[in-house]
Amino acid sequence: MPTYEYRCHACDNKWEEFQSIKVEPTKKCPKCKKAKAERIISAGGGILFKGTGFYQTDYRSESYKKGADAAKKASEGSSGSSDSGKSSSSESGKSSGGSKD
Repeated sequence: MPTYEYRCHACDNKWEEFQSIKVEPTKKCPKCKKAKAERIISAGGGILFKGTGFYQTDYRSESYKKGADAAKKASEGSSGSSDSGKSSSSESGKSSGGSKD
């Protein structure tokens, strides 16, 4: 059930009421008792997210997760092979340099 904001035109009193959507809006002001109240259109309550966090990927399908993992492994594999090639050539240079002495 939502909380509605009201304002009285007679005394300018503002208040909130917790009501069902189906119920008729309140017309009588609780302060001045005149039937000059109207419901105010407001932004409403904000959504509060509590906890460690909410991420877009939390509720992805299994097929999406498998595709993302495969793409991640492919990108790691291509960058990892170029680094290993550099390290092996520098190591082979060191070992061949050591055998000449």
